[in-house]
Amino acid sequence: MGGGFTTQQGIDVFLAVARLGSISAAAQALYITQPAVSRHLRALEEALGCSLVIRGRGQRRVELTDRGRDFVRVAEKWRLLWLEAREVADRDRTQALRVASVGSLVSYLLPPVFREFLAPGRALTFHNYHSQEAYDYVAQGLADIALISDHMYHPQVETIPAFRSAMVLLAGPELPWPERVHPSRLDPSRELRLPWNPEYDLWHSFWFSTAAVPRAVLDQMSLLEEFFSWQDSWRDSWAIAPALVAVPLSKKLGLTVRRIENGPADEIIYYLLGPRRKDELTLAFLTCLDRELDRRPEVESLLHIRQRELP
Repeated sequence: MGGGFTTQQGIDVFLAVARLGSISAAAQALYITQPAVSRHLRALEEALGCSLVIRGRGQRRVELTDRGRDFVRVAEKWRLLWLEAREVADRDRTQALRVASVGSLVSYLLPPVFREFLAPGRALTFHNYHSQEAYDYVAQGLADIALISDHMYHPQVETIPAFRSAMVLLAGPELPWPERVHPSRLDPSRELRLPWNPEYDLWHSFWFSTAAVPRAVLDQMSLLEEFFSWQDSWRDSWAIAPALVAVPLSKKLGLTVRRIENGPADEIIYYLLGPRRKDELTLAFLTCLDRELDRRPEVESLLHIRQRELP
């Protein structure tokens, strides 16, 4: 690539544009000029031999082409591999662990784990992935460990139980139910639904008509907290969530937590290890995770028998 540009710079610019959807926003985020963003994009497209973006009026708003959308995942892998290559080039660099996780753990479990893990001499890279994505990244060595909720089979990845959490009813204070609630008492039109895992979806389909329309269907944990914190008209809503999420959310927003008769199976969170492992750092991370789980009476840690050595 000419003009002093590198492929890595082009990748970084492309990912910024893809994420922000704007030449000007990408330029601001990367602290470069808009013409420089455009030149990086053109140079990358020339190197690849295909168009990645469709430029709008004034080249400010952009959309990705079909090939551009396909290239996003490749570009993310390229960026991670570049970071790994930099680590290899500098053996004296601080030891870094690449961690991935499903979204439900990001807000309600992992921050204190990260805080304890980041002792002097350690660094951390974190990415939020769905379970299937996490398997692929761990298998390819782009993540060292991943926490997932959907147990799958992958020939290159070991799936190990980390902890379990009961699925409970989380409701607004205007729904004064007993300590245990039968699913037949739940009005599906007031539900804030999240698709936790395939087993939960089967349970939900058994108890609630597929024709029923929930109040909202969400795919981000942060939205559940947002919906419950809205005006009083939303305080009669309910959701089913793992106790790991429901308990801190109830304390924060003044909600109620109830057990469910004939409820869904406990949610089990697994951790994934691939063929390339950083045993010492991984064990340190799992130890920090186990300590945090011990502080949470609403969850059961399954890590204690594996603290001394990794499988």
